[in-house]
Amino acid sequence: MRIRRRLSDLYWRFSRWTPEAEPLPARSVLIGAPHTSNWDFVLMVMVSWHVGVPFRFLAKRSVFWEPLGSLMRALGGIPVDRGQESGLTRRLVAMAEAGEHFVVVITPEATRGKVEHWKSGFYRIARDAGLPVSLGFLDRDRMTCGIGPTIELTGDVAADMDRIRDFYRGKRGVRPGLESEPRLRDESGSP
Repeated sequence: MRIRRRLSDLYWRFSRWTPEAEPLPARSVLIGAPHTSNWDFVLMVMVSWHVGVPFRFLAKRSVFWEPLGSLMRALGGIPVDRGQESGLTRRLVAMAEAGEHFVVVITPEATRGKVEHWKSGFYRIARDAGLPVSLGFLDRDRMTCGIGPTIELTGDVAADMDRIRDFYRGKRGVRPGLESEPRLRDESGSP
């Protein structure tokens, strides 16, 4: 981790972006939002190295071709096949339960463009594994990125999402205008 920390220090020295990080628990689901560009990935890797906590992250299976696939796995990538039921939630819950350290980054927008609803997988995984949700962010207006507060989900989906919406309100992505409001398709019950 020492080499990664030095690389991140060098990156931040020359970057227009500034990292900000609240304490991150050793085990959590980390939301990555707003997700509007591939640069989001680079910034979050540098945040991970900056705080010294290895992140796992979900990415579509198509980016795991070689030699890029080996690099993606080394950086913590978990390939996801969006086109079929793969038991991903069960696998992630099992990984969380098996590890002393487990931080998985999930981009609930699931794409780099504007969407009407966030995917609810982050919420289900956090609830099923008993993990808190940490709010990772990018904010182009302030040129900051990093880790905001960590919240415990209550099971009251609407109230939990209101807290998440409050945090992300006004934060703009690398490509402004492509941000999506944090809203699940159904916030009235279990996601």
